[in-house]
Amino acid sequence: MKVISSIHDLRDQLRGQTRVAFVPTMGNLHEGHLSLMRKARQHGDPVVASIFVNRLQFGPNEDFDRYPRTLQEDIEKLQSENVYVLFAPTETDLYPVPQQYRIHPPADLGDILEGEFRPGFFAGVCTVVMKLFSCVNPRVAVFGKKDYQQLMIVRQLAQQFALPTDIIAAETVRDTDGLALSSRNRFLSPDDRAEAPRLYGLLSGIRDQVLAGEKNFAHLEAEARAALQAAGWLPDYIAIRRRADLRVPGADDIAQAETAESLVVLAAAKLGSTRLIDNLEI
Repeated sequence: MKVISSIHDLRDQLRGQTRVAFVPTMGNLHEGHLSLMRKARQHGDPVVASIFVNRLQFGPNEDFDRYPRTLQEDIEKLQSENVYVLFAPTETDLYPVPQQYRIHPPADLGDILEGEFRPGFFAGVCTVVMKLFSCVNPRVAVFGKKDYQQLMIVRQLAQQFALPTDIIAAETVRDTDGLALSSRNRFLSPDDRAEAPRLYGLLSGIRDQVLAGEKNFAHLEAEARAALQAAGWLPDYIAIRRRADLRVPGADDIAQAETAESLVVLAAAKLGSTRLIDNLEI
């Protein structure tokens, strides 16, 4: 595997490659990331990964400096997955001048849920994704469903800019107790780690009740928020939304039982000092 930091060297290395499958990451790789590499291999060749902790998507009070950086360990993991190139630029490589041009998703998708609680987050995501796509020129790119709203926004970004890149969704990888794998899980204390699967349990309960015919979605959301608060969590949101656009289901959506499978329940909550997100398609 070649480890490349320069955009010029990356383009030279990939010249003539027309079926690149790309997996952008922020590093601190775990089994969830490695599953994305395997998914990429099913859809293209060679597989190219990137590691870049993108300052643009972190708010002023978020954990940019604290975000775990484990490049050497990550290189070893990617080598075991036969990744062809790791693009690991420095900030100076990717942003040689201040990145004043930004891509902002539409407010009705980018300013809800995660966007409401992390203002500017998706503008940072869209900007770095567009720049990485420009550097790598992939035929396909793989994103995990754990970041459900991000996946939707990137997919629409590629469609609306007519990018020559198909966006492939990969299923969330979970630990044996249901906790979605995340680089931030390492910040959980032992007690918090034992408590953390509660979030997935609540999402599973909501899914089961909706499939059983429960139509009072607001009640389900409020019950789950109260259960988290009672267990010491600080929930940002638990929301049942339409998969197609993440909008609140209307009366017609709720009335028609057959639409249940077009819904998704999403959640974000802080446990101790760690903010966890998760979702479950219904």
